[in-house]
Amino acid sequence: MEHLKIANSQIPVLGFGTWKLFGPECIKATELALLAGYRHIDTAQIYENEAEIGTVLRHSGIARGEIFLTTKIWMDHVGPGKLPRSVEDSLKRLQTDYVDLLLLHWPVDDVPLQKQLEALQTVQQAGHACLIGVSNYPVALMRAACEDYGVALANNQIEYHPFLSQKPVLDYARAHGMFITGYSPLARGKVADHPLLQQIARRYGKNEGQIALRWLIQQEGVAAIPKAAHPDHIRDNINIFDFALTDEEMNAIFALARPDGRLINPDWSPQWDKAA
Repeated sequence: MEHLKIANSQIPVLGFGTWKLFGPECIKATELALLAGYRHIDTAQIYENEAEIGTVLRHSGIARGEIFLTTKIWMDHVGPGKLPRSVEDSLKRLQTDYVDLLLLHWPVDDVPLQKQLEALQTVQQAGHACLIGVSNYPVALMRAACEDYGVALANNQIEYHPFLSQKPVLDYARAHGMFITGYSPLARGKVADHPLLQQIARRYGKNEGQIALRWLIQQEGVAAIPKAAHPDHIRDNINIFDFALTDEEMNAIFALARPDGRLINPDWSPQWDKAA
């Protein structure tokens, strides 16, 4: 496993995403992920599976310090009074004293950003989060947090896959010592149908998803969190550290990005950055 280093934390570049994994399925899939070698687990309050993940981690036999654990604060909980209480509840469900990374899940307009960030910092200062960050934030909000309010964000978790350029966010993150976590890195399965990815996959004896994941984690300051439930997919997704793409192949995949490539765009989305 390869790692990113941010502050004093070592972040595995490939994590296990758990969105839409519930109950016994979530438990089984997370157990399989740990057995396959994943040590970066991503969840969120809104996923309603923190308790299952906490149970798996507690009984895994793996030391807590070997797991990089992320959770995200839902939009209803970002106020100064609500946020710390919601994190306490998350920690109870996760059966741990801290998370390695704590994120604001989406931008929220009805609570001032400065207040949200101050509450996030309070949780960090109490020792309940090693790193803090955001998710689905465009550059304007990243800039407000880092420059207007002086908050040392470590991460922005965003949709990122070969069909969506995130260059503005990546450029800002790299310039400010942050890393990016790409969710939906397989574009909800769409990578499997692309001829270029199929061609490169045949060249390396891999599948298209493995090529897309390798492309992501081969970029500076980028981690990826594919979700999978099937044992074969869980194992395939982590089997990407025995080859490397050439510069020509990397650039060819970058060229797949298109204006309509975004797949996750709910009503509460911010004004997204346009690709440079």
